[in-house]
Amino acid sequence: MTRRRWIADEVSGNRAALIGEHARHLSQVLRAKVGQEFDIAAAGEIRHGRISSVGPERVEFELGEVITNSGTVLAITIALSIFKFDRMEWAIEKCTELGVAKIIPVMAARTEPHLASAAGKRTERWKRLAHVASEQSRRITPPEISQPIRVDELLSASSGVRIVLSEIKEEVMLKDALPQDAASLALALGPEGGWKQEELDAFQSAGWISASLGPTILRAETAAIAAVVIATSVLHRQTS
Repeated sequence: MTRRRWIADEVSGNRAALIGEHARHLSQVLRAKVGQEFDIAAAGEIRHGRISSVGPERVEFELGEVITNSGTVLAITIALSIFKFDRMEWAIEKCTELGVAKIIPVMAARTEPHLASAAGKRTERWKRLAHVASEQSRRITPPEISQPIRVDELLSASSGVRIVLSEIKEEVMLKDALPQDAASLALALGPEGGWKQEELDAFQSAGWISASLGPTILRAETAAIAAVVIATSVLHRQTS
């Protein structure tokens, strides 16, 4: 039987702990008891964990052997232009499940002003959603989720292969734009209504590659998932 996995909030030697909200869920909702066993993601590896103490704000584990089947975090950063929060949360959850390493919320020119102004207050909620999705999908660590940034800040925020997705029909398809030796990848997706031309010009001037997901217009969350799936399939093929 597969044991549930938890991502440790604190690690010290052969001991780990969940604190705060994570501890409350385990101790009060799941009614954890001393001696129960779980898989614990700690310090970049998965280890067998046995509960040694249970409190309302802190659950401690004794760590045992390393479990080798730990999964992979792909070197993909996805920059999501901020869109309606319920749909953006869904996209963050799914991108986490698919293995992205970092998610950057972006305030684009066509991002609705009330969403851009409120996005900073959502960051902690997005981190919590990604944490839960990481445990569910058995990742070692959740993706990094940054504070919202402007497009001009994004231009130099990522390294490696950088691709901006656009709706221009003449653009090369994403699968064909990915270099064969890509070790890391950043994908930038525009808001509802797309990037403004001056934004696309700025990406080009900063050395970003422009690519398309196809001839149809996709919703923002659909485009995010499609882009990550295409990118991961290419990266997996290159490293297999």
